Amino acid sequence: MSTNQRTSQAPTTPTTTLPLRTASLVLAVVFLADLMDLIDSSVANLAGPSIRADLGGAQVTVQWVLSAYTAAFALGLVTSGRLGDLLGRRRLFLLGMTGFTLTSLACGLAPGVVFLIVARTLQGLCGSVMIPQGLAMVKVVFPPQHLRKALIPMGPMMGLATVAGPLLAGWLLHLDLFGSEWRSIFLINVPFGVIAAALAWRVMPRRGGEDPAARLDLTGVGLLTAASALLIVPLIQGRDLGWPAWTYAMMASAVVLLALFVVSERRSAHPVIAPSLFRKRSFVVGLMIVGGFYGSLSAFVLIINLLLQQGLHWTPLHTGLALLPWAAGTAVAVLLAGAVLAAKLGRAALHLGLAIAVAGLLGLWWSVAHWGADITVWKLAPALLLTGFGSGLVFVPLVDFILGDATAEEVGTGAGTLNAVQQFAGAIGVAALGTVFFARAGHLSVHSSLAAAELVFGIAAGLNVLTLLLVGLLPKHAQQAHG
Repeated sequence: MSTNQRTSQAPTTPTTTLPLRTASLVLAVVFLADLMDLIDSSVANLAGPSIRADLGGAQVTVQWVLSAYTAAFALGLVTSGRLGDLLGRRRLFLLGMTGFTLTSLACGLAPGVVFLIVARTLQGLCGSVMIPQGLAMVKVVFPPQHLRKALIPMGPMMGLATVAGPLLAGWLLHLDLFGSEWRSIFLINVPFGVIAAALAWRVMPRRGGEDPAARLDLTGVGLLTAASALLIVPLIQGRDLGWPAWTYAMMASAVVLLALFVVSERRSAHPVIAPSLFRKRSFVVGLMIVGGFYGSLSAFVLIINLLLQQGLHWTPLHTGLALLPWAAGTAVAVLLAGAVLAAKLGRAALHLGLAIAVAGLLGLWWSVAHWGADITVWKLAPALLLTGFGSGLVFVPLVDFILGDATAEEVGTGAGTLNAVQQFAGAIGVAALGTVFFARAGHLSVHSSLAAAELVFGIAAGLNVLTLLLVGLLPKHAQQAHG
């Protein structure tokens, strides 16, 4: 699931504000863009088996369809904030929205697997151009006294949108509109994209806080992009090819390039990430928690869909309905955390949420092991409810800790980094634990898929336990910067 604040490297001083009615329309456009991105990054989980059944391809096809989008989105976020400073936020938002709409159309019309994966990659890049510009614009069109109130609904809305993705996909796949099968999950973006682009053209100001002094650190961006690609490609493709020597060489090279990126950042006059952020304990520890939590969460969503559809041969609608307890638990917990628990409990809210999520994942492990092929929606429901509720308690307070003490100069790059780490962790989770699942499941018989799901649910629970231990390194309550 995506975090509840998506922004970019924003300037310290707003350049213009708009009347509240016009500013609210800008906010509506940004919300719509975020909803399109969040739903699109999650619907493919449920549609993956249907895509493979239609277009063919190896077992890794589903992993590539998911990881191509999230990895491209994460990598694009690294540069898009700076590009907004240089080229204009309105211009890049419109460019990103137009590109996202066209690539959604291309995904929906894809004639083959390779075409779809390329289109998903371009869709992720367009999303990464669009999303950061939107909230950067919101920050400058609202008067300061109204900004926080305007953004309050974003956390719950983003949380609800993320869990709604699989349910929407199941419904669309069941309807099979005009015989489109899985293609409707992408084609539905087209009318919304056209509406959002037209509204953005009308209401977004010509200038939105650009920084003419901004520069793009091409060396840092290149090193980070190359390191990320060298890590994801072998994780997804290695098992299918029998783990040849070059896969290990690529992963080793990724570690070297990441080290060079850190050295480059320290020496750069215009670093990709504000160095001062890494002197804040909440930010560093918080990003580590994001890595473990979102890696586990993304893998869970992929594996439960693979188990139910490809292993147990449930229909997409049946699978979507089975996930309702998870969606409901997440939605209730996000609203509860946003309204009450995040502020009152602080770090304890994260402890509570992760502990409940661990209990839910262990409950899934037990349910699969105990019921086997006789498992039903009702037998899965208690564990899925716990998993969703625990995860939902984590989203809001985690962002508060990571960005709570960031200054006005740091909050933009901090939020962009948070989003990039979240998306990249999701891509790694899908790549690594998806590979574990397919390696254990082999040809995906009922028995082997159940055994593989048990293994992955156990690993995901273990990741959350490690993440739970990291929470102890955070201060008891999120701090608020004054500068």
